[in-house]
Amino acid sequence: MTLLERCMGRPASELADYAPEMLLDLKKQTADALATAKANADWIDRALDLRYGQIAAQQRLAADKDTGTVTFADGDIRVSVQLPKKVEWDQAQLARIVERIRAAGKDPAEFVEVTYRISETRYNAWPASLRTSFDAARTLKMGKPSFRLSSPEDES
Repeated sequence: MTLLERCMGRPASELADYAPEMLLDLKKQTADALATAKANADWIDRALDLRYGQIAAQQRLAADKDTGTVTFADGDIRVSVQLPKKVEWDQAQLARIVERIRAAGKDPAEFVEVTYRISETRYNAWPASLRTSFDAARTLKMGKPSFRLSSPEDES
């Protein structure tokens, strides 16, 4: 039984008291288990795609849709296949269209959602005088922390 298996279900407060070497070992075992699980899930998904991909494509074609969910039976098993829609817009072309709408005397907001973003790298490179005028519009939120543990052997 691995250290990870022995520690499963224990409170995090208990794990926090473990020696750093044990925490490093747990982190490595977890990363390996996650990579294995991801590889297994990808392998099974490939098999499912080989078995059901064509059927799903035919069902979508019959329903006159390119994306979305189709459901069918394979024996007693109900199979639902979702093909999500992922739309990307060419930002430069949209900007030109927005300008044409504005030039025609119409409000682009009736047709297009505009989102303003500023690269944090660029923001930090600005002089303080410029940053100050943007500070009221900037909110800093913290993401989830991630931890990387390594041993001296890992760094060589």
